This record gives sequence, C-alpha cells and structure tokens, in this order.
Amino acid sequence: MTTGARAPLIVLAAGGTGGHLFPAEALSHALHARGLRVALITDTRAAEYAGSFPAESIHAVPAATPSGRSPLKMLQAALVLAKGAFAARREIKALKPALVVGFGGYPTVPPVFAAALMGVPTMVHEQNAVIGRANRFLAGRVKLIATGFAEVGGLSATQAAKCRQVGNPVRPAVIQAASPYPSLEGGVNLLVFGGSQGARVMADIVPPAIQLLSAEERARISIVQQARAEDDERVRGIYSALGVKAEIAPFFKDLPARMATSHLVVGRAGASTVAELSVIGRPALLVPLPGSLDQDQAANAAVLEKAGGAIRIMQPDFTPRRLASELSGLLADPSRLTAMAASAKSAGIPDAADRLARLIAETAQI
Repeated sequence: MTTGARAPLIVLAAGGTGGHLFPAEALSHALHARGLRVALITDTRAAEYAGSFPAESIHAVPAATPSGRSPLKMLQAALVLAKGAFAARREIKALKPALVVGFGGYPTVPPVFAAALMGVPTMVHEQNAVIGRANRFLAGRVKLIATGFAEVGGLSATQAAKCRQVGNPVRPAVIQAASPYPSLEGGVNLLVFGGSQGARVMADIVPPAIQLLSAEERARISIVQQARAEDDERVRGIYSALGVKAEIAPFFKDLPARMATSHLVVGRAGASTVAELSVIGRPALLVPLPGSLDQDQAANAAVLEKAGGAIRIMQPDFTPRRLASELSGLLADPSRLTAMAASAKSAGIPDAADRLARLIAETAQI
C-alpha cells in the first residue's frame, strides 16, 4: 500500500545474511499494512542484494564482525564499527525515525547503537534460542528485546526482563505455502537443503544413506536436494544408479513451496528454517551447524525437537548409517511423520510479523 508522506518512519537495521534480512522483510510488509513508512540501514555487502527490499530508502553504513584471536583484527573491526556508528548517526538524524529496530548480526550494531545514544527509541529482535553476540552487546541499551522463542539463553536477569516473545517473522511466501500435510499414499517426498554453509555435508551424507536403504524403501522416496555445483554430478550419479527419483539444484527460489509439498525435511536449524517449518507444519531431521560460538542452531533444533516436530542430530552423529536408520524407522511408521507434522505446526507463530509490528507501534507510541 502507499503510505502517507507524514506517516511515522520505522528504521530497520539488518544485513549480513538472509537469516537477518528475511524477518526484517516480513516485518516491513506488516508495518506498511499499518500505514507506517520503512527505511532500511544495512551494511555495504548486503546493500548489493537488498535492492528489492520493501523500503522507501536503503542506506549502507560500514560494519565488520570482530572475530579471531588477533588483537589487530579486533581493533580493525572496532574501528570500522565506530565509523559505521558515525555514518548511521547522520542517516538517523536526517530520517528522524519514530523507532529503530535491529535484527542481529554486526551490521545491526552501528545504527542501533547510534540511535540509542541519540535518544531515539530502539529495539532488537533475536531470532535464535540463544542471543547472538551483537544483540547481547546492544541488549543493555535498547528498550525492548523481541524474541522468536519463548526462552532465550545467554541473557542476564535485567536483559531477560526486557524480552517479549513475538515469534520469528516469515516471508509472505511462507504464509502462502502453509497447507495441510500431504497424503503419504504416493510415497515420501524428501527435501534436503543446508544453505551456503551446509550443502556439502548433505551431499556427503544423504546419498550414501539412501544407498543403505532397502530397494523397497528407496522405491517409496522422491528427493529434492540442494547441492553445490561441484557436488551435483556426484549426487545425481548415486541417485540415478539407485533408480531414485531426484531433482538436484544449487538453489531453490521457491523453497517455501518445496517445503509445503515435502513429507520430511533434512536441513540445518537456522532460526528462519525452524520458523518456516513450524508455520508450514513439516517434520524435519535437523543437523545444527557446528562450530558456532553460541551454538544457536543446536538450541533452535532442541526447541522444535521438544515440541515433537523434529529429530535433532548433531553433526558428529550425522552419518549415513544414522540417517538411514532414522529414515527406515519413519518409513516403517508413517503415522510418526503425520504426528510430527502436527507438532511442528503447533509450534508455529504465523502472525509473528504482525505481533512485532504491534509491539513496535506500542513502544514508539504511534
């Protein structure tokens, strides 16, 4: 919808990855529906692919991620973030927003930090079940912390008191894809994806696991799998030799629709993935990305597993034999898949974007 020129403006601060940009995009649609204007402040990297973001203006400021053990690199990152805060201050002064909301990741730090220093109302949204380092840094400076999960680890008692659960906003395409669980009479549609950091392990583990299944079990499975270009021939060759129906691609633009037509998903446990599985209502075997300092994906997967909608497999345990065993068990008892789908659906918050938009309006008193 077209908003009025004098409508209050909300600045969204997000960048770095789709995991931060997707919920910000969903919120932007909800804010527009309330007649509010939206601007996006992001980092220069994300600005290159944020051109279609639903905002009246997009502003890029410097940002960097402090990482590694090198004091020099830490200092360099701190200087870039300070430079970004000064740049964000100029943008915020010109935009005059009613509120600035950040979505985690270090591109969030300069605009939210600058706004807080200027006395502009601020909020962060934490998508994961463990608060990230950037949001933890900002937690003491913002008015509220909106959360995707009911419980978020890594917070002090004072910070936890600022939390309000709204759920994780999902894109309109996810809402549109939500549908009843498909019939299992025609077999099991298996969707396999792992994002940019996870497709390789899926290519290494899933095809050998399918090899370990019986011919009768394989005949009941159809696979849609994300695989990197360098893994495509290898993955395709194994499935072809087994006579398994498979569609392989490096990227699926219509992933929510693919999720809706699947009976079981094998993937990572990013906050957006867990939210989409819950809203659409599909069971999953979740393999958290290892090596994270916060172990956020492990915590995300644990929440959906506790709800009964997923089976969590830590990566060291994610072997062809373990996966084949899980698949055999589910194929032998399809009612488990149906029950897991219902449990996943019960954990979903499809109106999370509207809840967050309402919380923003209340906080900004608009």
